[in-house]
Amino acid sequence: MSLNPSLNSVRPWRNIYRRKSRMIHVGNVPVGGDAPIAVQTMTNTLTTDIAGTIAQVEAAAEAGVDIVRISVPDAASSKALKEIVRESPVPIVADIHFHYQRGIEAAEAGAACLRINPGNIGNKARVAEVIKAAKDHGCSIRIGVNAGSLEKNLLEKYGEPCPDAMVESGLNHIRILQDHDFHEYKISVKASDVFMSAAAYQKLAEATDAPIHLGITEAGGLVSGTIKSAIGLGNLLWMGIGDTIRVSLSADPVEEVKVGFEILKSLGLRHRGVNIISCPSCARQGFDVIEAVAELELRLAHIHTPISLSIIGCVVNGPGEALMTDVGFTGGGAGSGMVYLAGKTDHKLGNQHMVDHIVELVEKRAAEIEACAEIE
Repeated sequence: MSLNPSLNSVRPWRNIYRRKSRMIHVGNVPVGGDAPIAVQTMTNTLTTDIAGTIAQVEAAAEAGVDIVRISVPDAASSKALKEIVRESPVPIVADIHFHYQRGIEAAEAGAACLRINPGNIGNKARVAEVIKAAKDHGCSIRIGVNAGSLEKNLLEKYGEPCPDAMVESGLNHIRILQDHDFHEYKISVKASDVFMSAAAYQKLAEATDAPIHLGITEAGGLVSGTIKSAIGLGNLLWMGIGDTIRVSLSADPVEEVKVGFEILKSLGLRHRGVNIISCPSCARQGFDVIEAVAELELRLAHIHTPISLSIIGCVVNGPGEALMTDVGFTGGGAGSGMVYLAGKTDHKLGNQHMVDHIVELVEKRAAEIEACAEIE
């Protein structure tokens, strides 16, 4: 289905009304308010491997990422971070655990944001020093509450990790930042349990106007983690909760970016790249749908312009889907199918030339859209 935002005015059942939040900035990326929902990922290289880490950041940037987080576990990583930040095409968030000094060093190294975990970083005095460093160097802060590392007093109070404990932890830390007149912060309350995460985020959304970073932590591998994240994040985004997201997968960071954008695209919240509508295929298919879609995904990955493309194996649903896409191909008989442009039948096309021709049509359409955008 086409994701043309203009359709919302005539199809109100497609609207998502986002929660009102304050806007902050992570480097040059606005987060919250009416800014687009930002997509994040995290490198999994050793930070001291400067070349390898920069390569991961650049690959994520090519996939469309807005912000990249990098772990800073030791002084050597802090030193490497300075060079990584200098080379990065996107703002860098420094992930700080256990040692407050890493936060100070990361701010000095040019990190755009510091991610601190209230359960790990230590006492208020240490947090205060991190806040001062953030102020001095223009960093924002993410309060990153995690069900697996809650403060001991909250675990004693509630008996186990739970949504109330997570939200209380986050709000306590917000007060610390506010007491130091620091307001450039966002917050997350992550758990690996979808139900716990969703409940915590709903409570948090009612308790603060801070921008919210969404994530299901330690979600799993590419398939299982994608499904868990789509369910958890998708439902929260549908409710209007969330200003930036990170899909946590035991996979290449680029895959996290792809899944993040697909979740947002499916809800009409971000429009980037080619949205392929394709059938699962069956005995009625007039060409090998699965093979064609796999090849098209690869060959169209370089296109960033929002375009909808339908690839349907037969005429049962093909013409109807093609009515709502920029480019469409519906399988027919005798080794050929029908090409649709802007929802209208345009010309027949032999199956053997289908992929090459569709790539040409999509690239042409992308160029037209970009040209119109420049004129406007």
